[in-house]
Amino acid sequence: MESRSALILPLLFYQYGDEHYRELEQNLGQNPERIIINLHYYRVYEPNWESLDARPLPQWYDDAKFGIFLHWGVYSVPSFGSEWFWQFWKGKFEWLSFCLDGRQDLVEFMQKNYPPGFTYQEFAKDFKAEFFDPNAWADLFKKSGAKYVVLTSKHHEGYTLWPSSYSFSWNAKDVGSHRDLVGDLANAVRKRTNLKFGLYHSFFEWFNPRWVADKESNFQNNTFAVNKVLPELIHIVNTYHPEIVWSDGEAEAPDTYWKSTEFLAWLYNESPVKDTVAVNDRWGEGTSCKHGGFYNCMDRFLPGELPSHKWENAMTIDKHSWGYRRNSQLKDYFTTHELLVTMARTISYGGNLLMNVGPTSDGRIMPIFEERLLDIGEWLSINGDGIYGTKPWTHQNETNTNVWYTAKGPAVYAIVSFWPDGNLLELKMVRHLFEDEATVTLLGNSGQLKWEKSGDSVKFYFPDKATVKSQKHGELKDEVGKQRHNGNSRKAEKEVLLSTQT
Repeated sequence: MESRSALILPLLFYQYGDEHYRELEQNLGQNPERIIINLHYYRVYEPNWESLDARPLPQWYDDAKFGIFLHWGVYSVPSFGSEWFWQFWKGKFEWLSFCLDGRQDLVEFMQKNYPPGFTYQEFAKDFKAEFFDPNAWADLFKKSGAKYVVLTSKHHEGYTLWPSSYSFSWNAKDVGSHRDLVGDLANAVRKRTNLKFGLYHSFFEWFNPRWVADKESNFQNNTFAVNKVLPELIHIVNTYHPEIVWSDGEAEAPDTYWKSTEFLAWLYNESPVKDTVAVNDRWGEGTSCKHGGFYNCMDRFLPGELPSHKWENAMTIDKHSWGYRRNSQLKDYFTTHELLVTMARTISYGGNLLMNVGPTSDGRIMPIFEERLLDIGEWLSINGDGIYGTKPWTHQNETNTNVWYTAKGPAVYAIVSFWPDGNLLELKMVRHLFEDEATVTLLGNSGQLKWEKSGDSVKFYFPDKATVKSQKHGELKDEVGKQRHNGNSRKAEKEVLLSTQT
């Protein structure tokens, strides 16, 4: 095929023939988001899963370990139920015999508080974000110890937090805050922190007529995917340069409908973030936990054994919702200790933790979320060496004890979810590391700690809790001494670090 340029969406690749080119050019020729590409340009990654899955995950992502998720949209206005408010209010649930025409608590909420005929779209005018200070958000994220942040650019309701030309009058610039919320936060994060900035993007939109029509055609038509989804994805990548593209809302249609492999090949070969971007696994029916970059598998994914592929635990501080809820109670939020245990368990099994907070419609991060993030940041400021840049160790945890292990080079970290009774901790999994001399210290505190072998375990003698630098958080450092190899003595570069979460 002759080398030539064409004004088309960048999902048209060099291996396509002239007939396919003309067809796409005819279908997409009026698309305002067209860009110039060279059809004969060499691409490293082809639009198929075998090629795309071979792309290495950028190292920064594995090293980062901890990120913050932000679910923010029109659902933050009613702030009742969850971010699925619209669907649960107006959707059909034939499988729920007690709630055929919407979830009853949401139906009653609307009947009691809003006039008859009130529509979900009317909430948008109150999504004003009048207290939104992106600099303050960025500063909080930095203090939390997070290394990346992922913002919902568009959730299943279809409302975009940026001025999308494909979502006329249903975006934050046209109605609500009259701001480019994505751009404001992206700029603040990059100017004030070293965090990576990522964007969540939902494929499907519950009540978009084009999506509904394509679904009713059993996805023989792909008008919604080609004319709405792909142009928006390409636009946010080209405009905001997200280093995570976190896809969702894909599972009802196959990846061929979404043109996922074509988009990813463009993302990896041509996009402005081609060398640094990380993506998840939600690219079509059957792709979750199988294709893509890191695996989410499901919300709040937390495996009981070490996976062979890099994964992420996307979870919420609010146990029941990703979006902000005005009617939440204190018991609905995970405690700092529970969150740190989740972090330790996630990292020990090789995952990243993406912890979600739901901002209010006026742009605030509520004090309970702020407190949790600052607590975690305090703990990481002392114990982060056992989190960032670590790898799974030979053992992930102690049997029948809430102690979790990570490793980095010659160091092994034991994260203890309690302060030991009588200041005495006994561990078995590290026994083989203590065949020779060792010095044990509590990170952030001076002095050495005593240890001794006891049968098939090692006993560690903690200081009195009141004397440590931080009674809430501490890390025990154990430097292992001499080992013998082939009859010769040498200094072993090994460490065991014990971190407490109390």
